[in-house]
Amino acid sequence: MAMGGGAGQGHVRGRRRAKKRPLSEINVTPLVDVMLVLLIIFMVSAPLLAPVGVPVELPKTEASAAPTDKTPITVSIDRNGAIYIDKDETPYEQLTGRLVDAADGADRSEKPIFVRADGRAPYQAVARVMARLSASGFTKLNLITDPETVPAG
Repeated sequence: MAMGGGAGQGHVRGRRRAKKRPLSEINVTPLVDVMLVLLIIFMVSAPLLAPVGVPVELPKTEASAAPTDKTPITVSIDRNGAIYIDKDETPYEQLTGRLVDAADGADRSEKPIFVRADGRAPYQAVARVMARLSASGFTKLNLITDPETVPAG
């Protein structure tokens, strides 16, 4: 009985047959690519998703944005002087009560309030709302405006 490498044994002398091994690595490159694309999409679309509420034409100014780390309450005043808390129209007489309810028990001096007034709103309406807010104990009042675009050149 000879132990030779005869025909039918499936290999050629000097060469080994490649063994099929399962691939145990995960290719993370496509995952990273998808995540970066999603990050860019969310960064671009996040400012567009902010609840605006009442459509007003904000006055243009050179002021920069005020940083805040707490969720603000938005008070809007349209061109006719109507007052809105978020999207709900509120009579001037009920402004303080509705704002206290919207503050959810937070300290009034710490709760930021964004006042969005239409550029054509009566000055008296804006001044009355600001005075009522201040007299109610809200101290972090912010007037929201659109940044003024400066032409290049």
